[in-house]
Amino acid sequence: MKRSAPSATPDAVRAARAAAEAIDSKSGQDIALLDLSDLLVVTDVFLIATGTSRRHVLALIDATVEALTLLDRRPIRKEGADHGEWVLLDYGDVVIHVFDQPTRDYYELERLWAGAPRIEFSPISATPDAG
Repeated sequence: MKRSAPSATPDAVRAARAAAEAIDSKSGQDIALLDLSDLLVVTDVFLIATGTSRRHVLALIDATVEALTLLDRRPIRKEGADHGEWVLLDYGDVVIHVFDQPTRDYYELERLWAGAPRIEFSPISATPDAG
């Protein structure tokens, strides 16, 4: 897993981290930020996360849209919300994929984009309690 200084735009990294924080705050799992700016022309960052059920996936999407609206961002398109197995939010420079576990395991986006550097993100849930 490569970690390096992102070459994605600072605005895309900021938006992706805000989305990741929103997903983490709703107990999203296995959050990954991939810097695709040197690999794709159409986007800078993929955010990939997992929800535990259809309802959870949709709650993660709602939290993400709300967080990015605070940054004055609106998705260009939203796909998959009818089924809740894989929901995609396209913000142009950031594309957010929220899966249920079986669908994430099947498509293996991290393996497909294994050459993409990871953007640093430390989930709150991974931080040890201070008590």
